[in-house]
Amino acid sequence: MQSLEERLDAAERIIKTESFRKNKGLGNEVGYYVFDYPAEKELIVRERIKYMKGKSSKWTDGFELVVYDLYDIVIDLLEKEGFMEQCFKFEKKRGMERIVKAVGNLLQVNDETSLIVEYIQEHTPKDAVVFLVGIGKCYPMLRSHKVLNNLNQAIESVPVVMFYPGKYDGQELVLFSEIKDDNYYRAFKLVD
Repeated sequence: MQSLEERLDAAERIIKTESFRKNKGLGNEVGYYVFDYPAEKELIVRERIKYMKGKSSKWTDGFELVVYDLYDIVIDLLEKEGFMEQCFKFEKKRGMERIVKAVGNLLQVNDETSLIVEYIQEHTPKDAVVFLVGIGKCYPMLRSHKVLNNLNQAIESVPVVMFYPGKYDGQELVLFSEIKDDNYYRAFKLVD
């Protein structure tokens, strides 16, 4: 079994290959991938992604590495809508379960027109590899399978890698070793 560092090295090699970026060999499936890792290794993964982003260059690698922190996007969208202060008050008054529903409705996370998907779609250049991070920080406000399912309909030309702090067996996402996210069957495991 490979160490996390070896898996991250392999992931870096894979995303640099032209066949990965062109989605070749996937039986015409859109290139959506999951890189799973133990949640307690989050800081190591964050640093490695920051390192990869820093050394990536469209001019030398032929693509732009775009990293979207889903938590940051959610916060930015809530602030843009002037909803942050209301969220704090609403959570105190109604509890976390109700705020999750209210934020989900505001961001339209269940719709193909999700504000998060729209944001990613608008900010993703043509020759890119997209990394989605911040999954654990968003839980339970945002479920990763909803983002992937909706994003799959909006972005088809560039590969997307979701960095997932849990286990993905190619069928099921398990967050924090015990919380199961809904099935997502169209994502490939990036590195075993």
